[in-house]
Amino acid sequence: MAMTFEERRNLLMTRVRTYFEACNEANREKMYSCFADGVVHYFPPGFGGPYCGKKAIADLWANFVGVCGSRWTIDRLVADSVFVAIEWTHFKPRLGEVIRGAEWYEFNDEGLITSIRAYYASPRDKEHKISELEGFPYALKGYAVVPPDEAPLVQE
Repeated sequence: MAMTFEERRNLLMTRVRTYFEACNEANREKMYSCFADGVVHYFPPGFGGPYCGKKAIADLWANFVGVCGSRWTIDRLVADSVFVAIEWTHFKPRLGEVIRGAEWYEFNDEGLITSIRAYYASPRDKEHKISELEGFPYALKGYAVVPPDEAPLVQE
C-alpha cells in the first residue's frame, strides 16, 4: 500500500533529522542507515567535494567531530513528499568557528537520501566566473545553463 503525502513527508523529515543526530554523534552506522547506495554530497568550490558514497560522507563528518568538536543544528526545515530543504548551523567549538548554510535533499523510493546539495552563507568566490556546486550535473538535471533570453537594453 502506498504512503500518503503526510506519511511520506514525515518519513523524509525524520530521515534528515536522524542524519543530523548521527552526525552529532559521529555515528557512522546511523549515518549509513539514512543513505541510499550511491549517495552524493555536493559542496561549493574549494570544499573538497563532491563526496561520493556512504563511507566518504560518514568519514567526513565523524572526522569533523573528532578534530573540531563539530555540532550541527537544523534551524529551519521545509518538506513535501519528494524533497527536503533546511537551513543549518555548523559549530566548530575547538576552532571558534560557526558556519551557516542551507541544503537540498533528494531521496529514493524507500526514503533514503540520494543527494545532498550544500550552500554556504558566504561571499561569492570572485575567482570562479560560474558560481555553482562542484561536480553537480546541472544540465543533466534540467537546470538552466544559459540565460532564458537576451536582456533588454535599458535606456537611462
